[in-house]
Amino acid sequence: MSTNIDIEPHAIERASFIAMVAFMWSIFYFGLSTPFITVLFGYLIIRALGKRLSTSLALVVFAILAVILFYLFIHFIGEAIRALPETAERAIPVIVDFANKKGIEVPFNDALTLKSFLVEGVRSQISYLAKFAQLFTKEFVYIIISLVITAGLFLQPQFDLDRSPQESDQNTYRTFTSALGARFGSFFQSFHTVMGAQVLISLINTFFTGLFLIVLHFLGMPLPYSFVIVVVTFLCGLLPIIGNLISNTVIFLIGVSQSISIGIIALSYLIVLHKFEYFLNSKIIGGKIKNPMWLTLLGLLVGERLGGVPGMILAPVVLHYCKIEAKKIPIAPNL
Repeated sequence: MSTNIDIEPHAIERASFIAMVAFMWSIFYFGLSTPFITVLFGYLIIRALGKRLSTSLALVVFAILAVILFYLFIHFIGEAIRALPETAERAIPVIVDFANKKGIEVPFNDALTLKSFLVEGVRSQISYLAKFAQLFTKEFVYIIISLVITAGLFLQPQFDLDRSPQESDQNTYRTFTSALGARFGSFFQSFHTVMGAQVLISLINTFFTGLFLIVLHFLGMPLPYSFVIVVVTFLCGLLPIIGNLISNTVIFLIGVSQSISIGIIALSYLIVLHKFEYFLNSKIIGGKIKNPMWLTLLGLLVGERLGGVPGMILAPVVLHYCKIEAKKIPIAPNL
């Protein structure tokens, strides 16, 4: 004996929306922003490979790329741990000496006070990096699991794998999973739109920064930690608006650590590049996302509180996705 229960399609749509909201809430609540971003980026890469290569070859190339990127990231962390204290110890005294010559007041009365400030600052940064190292083992496991999930999504993205020919297409499970799959598809499309544009801008910014480093090298004014500068520029470029401020500060401090003149040259270059990026943002980001700056900044603040840097990366994506979902909901006419 079977019982048929009629469920309205709108109820299933609402249920899929509630499930999507619960999923996004759990991502932030349980601190899973990093593995979630890994899955999104990984699927973006492996899907692009799958359009040009066979399935098996795409998986092999994806695995090789994952190993290479992981190695580069480990190398970057090692370089950054070494570069941070050295840059602070060199740059701050140069800035203080320059300020004193120009008659600008600084919060240091003597060398001992400056040394104390430097030691405390360096200790705090090393402490932060040590905590990061302690968490890295857990994050590494999460990333490995995320990459396996990415490969599984690429091979079999469907929810329903036990469908039989005799089974009706109009059942609650299939209708619900189809609606939920469509919402995940919309979210991934938002990620593709937002991060695709952001990655493009970051790559252009990184290219010109690398070109600037090469020019300085040929002019006999090479900057140390070039690898750190390039990677920081790319990673910070994934954060809209504030990412460039972070990378520019790092480049300026490394330049000042060599001399004030190199720091001024670096700052002048960054100002010119920043003006160029206004044009890029209006053409690439503005043309695709079309969110006001204040809304993006608000999203970044909320994302940082919920998920740290990964939350900031996800914030513009979530904003874009919410806009897409809201546009699908019609307003009932007044009766």
